[in-house]
Amino acid sequence: MSERSKEREAPWNPALYDSKHSFVWQYGEEVVSLLAPQSGERILDLGCGTGHLTAKIAESGARVLGLDVSQDMLTAARKNYPHLEFLQSDARELPFDGEFNGVFSNAVLHWILEPAPVIAAVWKVLRPGGRFVAEFGGKGNISEAMWGFGQALKDLGLTIQGVVSPWYYPSPGEYATLLEKAGFEVRYMTLFDRPTPQDGGEAGIRNWIAAFCPDLCAKLPAGAEERFIERVEANLRPKLFRDGVWTMDYRRLRFAAWK
Repeated sequence: MSERSKEREAPWNPALYDSKHSFVWQYGEEVVSLLAPQSGERILDLGCGTGHLTAKIAESGARVLGLDVSQDMLTAARKNYPHLEFLQSDARELPFDGEFNGVFSNAVLHWILEPAPVIAAVWKVLRPGGRFVAEFGGKGNISEAMWGFGQALKDLGLTIQGVVSPWYYPSPGEYATLLEKAGFEVRYMTLFDRPTPQDGGEAGIRNWIAAFCPDLCAKLPAGAEERFIERVEANLRPKLFRDGVWTMDYRRLRFAAWK
């Protein structure tokens, strides 16, 4: 299996994720509202991370299962919410069949470069009439940041193996077509800008790279990571740094589709 043929399994840092990047799950509360979970429903939280949105869904009275590929994240989720159920699994190989009224996912699907197997797995686990509600990075997400990464490599004369971006950022038309091909009825889909301030002041983008770009940093030549980060900071400061805050140029794709 190739490096990018499976879900991201590079080590996550749950403490950094919760302390510096809580925006990930806090913004996701709007997606829970779109899901509108009901008491007694069975809901799968696909890519649950440290469990905060799993718990939010559970407040509705729904019976929710949090699922993630990262054992580190699941350990933190079980510590945070010992009364909830969590399971480790690849999103493309879900071990269920027609058990769920809804599948929810926030800030996860852009980590998986092969979307079709994920959509097929979600279709399989949903009951007839069940819904798939999610948000993730859409077309144009972090375009300024990606320019900054590429320019830093060029400025420093560095080469890496493989692609700079480990993410999948589709357009609404592209993803809606995949959903419809799998049999889903797409009832809602939108792509929108969501500039997202980072905690940490001057260290904001450095923290972001540490949390979300370990794959890229691992591809750099030995001893080059610090020079690379410093050059990224210099390139992006005029674009993404204002009043002591780094703001990432996020664009999100949000949808609701029914089986």
